[in-house]
Amino acid sequence: MNLIKNLSPHLKTQFEQVQNFLKNHTKRAYLVGGGVRDLVMVRVLKDLDIEVYDIDDVHFDKLMKRLGAKGVGKSFFVYKFGDIDISLPRQEKKNGIGHRAFEVELCDDEKEASKRRDFTMNAMMLDIFDFKLLDFYGGLKSIENKTISLVDETSFKDDSLRVLRAVQFSSRLGFKIDEKTLKIMYKISLKDLSKTRIFWELEKLFYASYLHFGLYYMYKLNLFEKLFTCRAKNELFYSCAKELKKVRKSFEKSLSPYYFLYIISNMLNFDLTKILKDIDAPRAYNKILKNQPFFMADVSDGELKKIAIDTPIKKWLGNYKNGIKDRAKELGIWDNNFDGGIKIADVISDGFEKDEIKKEYKRRVLKVIYV
Repeated sequence: MNLIKNLSPHLKTQFEQVQNFLKNHTKRAYLVGGGVRDLVMVRVLKDLDIEVYDIDDVHFDKLMKRLGAKGVGKSFFVYKFGDIDISLPRQEKKNGIGHRAFEVELCDDEKEASKRRDFTMNAMMLDIFDFKLLDFYGGLKSIENKTISLVDETSFKDDSLRVLRAVQFSSRLGFKIDEKTLKIMYKISLKDLSKTRIFWELEKLFYASYLHFGLYYMYKLNLFEKLFTCRAKNELFYSCAKELKKVRKSFEKSLSPYYFLYIISNMLNFDLTKILKDIDAPRAYNKILKNQPFFMADVSDGELKKIAIDTPIKKWLGNYKNGIKDRAKELGIWDNNFDGGIKIADVISDGFEKDEIKKEYKRRVLKVIYV
């Protein structure tokens, strides 16, 4: 199964350099992790992970220096060559609190090494020399069934971050989480996760194509309560999930990560300010999501013009609703603000000063809208 043909030319060149270098030093080296999954699914890859067998850590370090790879996690035997991470196979054992608290040791067995992976779809290995696929835990079947299943219950529970990884994978791939995995995830505490790690995983969900999957599993796993001390009412949750499923394709690309929080906070009556604080969201999130008007019902032309006084409709997060973009373009407020013919210079010439200028300007424009 030569899946390498699916690599981009840039990544394929890097892969062939590593392949040609390693073939003189070992007969066992594999692509591992999500890269194999994405090759099988013919998805775009940005990077690759390769595990190298039959070389000790001292010799491996010397070889990586010869290749020109830089050590990025030497305690984990990881080196980077362009967009490829090259490492020695390892096993991990929990030895403290937090998703990084693991004792690491080298492993010489492919099945044992892949056992540390989170989900079966991420536990496949692809031989970089003959392109044979090793699938010890049923990753191909999971992909065919569009299912997310854990590899090993004991190791899975050692890393609480995997709960959020499952949710964002579900949102990105449109896969369901199997019942066994879901039950185990439900019991895992997330208290050892930092705000930063939580945000990094959630942001992958925010960009995802299947946001209704993410919302469903956040609700099913009580993540709103665990992360934000918020509880969603059943009837509101189902309405919100339907809305996300219906409108996802209407999102403006430049605003993609913000729609999810905008929609759920308004439809589920969540405190958006608190949520952003709880996940330590970057300033851009606070700036863009602050004071964004929301309408459950249809939006009139007058309301669109009112919104456009402060921001073009292209930058309003409510622009995903059916027909809004076309109407805004007809009104000339998709890319531009609405001024109703009122000029700031006229307001100033009438004697208004400082903060009163903006207030008077807006009053006059609103008068044009509603006369």
